[in-house]
Amino acid sequence: MNDRRKSLETQDKLLDRGWHLARTPLEIDVTEVEYALMRSYEAFGHWQAECLATVIEFSASGPENALLHIIRMNDRPKSVRDLAQMTNRDDIPNIQYSLRKLLKGGLITRTGSGRAGVTYEVTPLGYRVTERYADIRSVLLIEAVKRIPEMAEKLEDVARTLELMTGIYEQAARAAATHRRRHPQPEPAGGKDD
Repeated sequence: MNDRRKSLETQDKLLDRGWHLARTPLEIDVTEVEYALMRSYEAFGHWQAECLATVIEFSASGPENALLHIIRMNDRPKSVRDLAQMTNRDDIPNIQYSLRKLLKGGLITRTGSGRAGVTYEVTPLGYRVTERYADIRSVLLIEAVKRIPEMAEKLEDVARTLELMTGIYEQAARAAATHRRRHPQPEPAGGKDD
């Protein structure tokens, strides 16, 4: 028996990890991954905001910061549709709000017209900010990752696993949407006789 399995069995004896989303060992494992994803997402957002704050006095959420770097990616203009596809988002109004914020901050520029013809690029200020962000990221984040033995190999496996889980979640979401039922309206609080 390997050390990991023995540790998990010890945890199972000491901790109650079962609840309505985690009734079987597989459900427990999936739920643990989901909570790790939620916590990682929040930590990633905190990191992005703090790293950006070291570069420029501009308050941006994690998703807004991500949009800035994705707009800069490969130094080519991106449309709202490109940004939505690249980030796996469908909340176009929120993306547009974030773009307006980045525009107002002078970090990006908008060119073109019409729904399909508008694209976004970083401004010279946006370029300097993203370059400085990359420098700070390298010193603070990448150097910390380098100090963990075999982390590079682990990150490659994690990235592949997350991509697979993204596909599974997307397929499950489509299936749930396909099989959605109309829910009956609840009765008024006083009942039928009121």
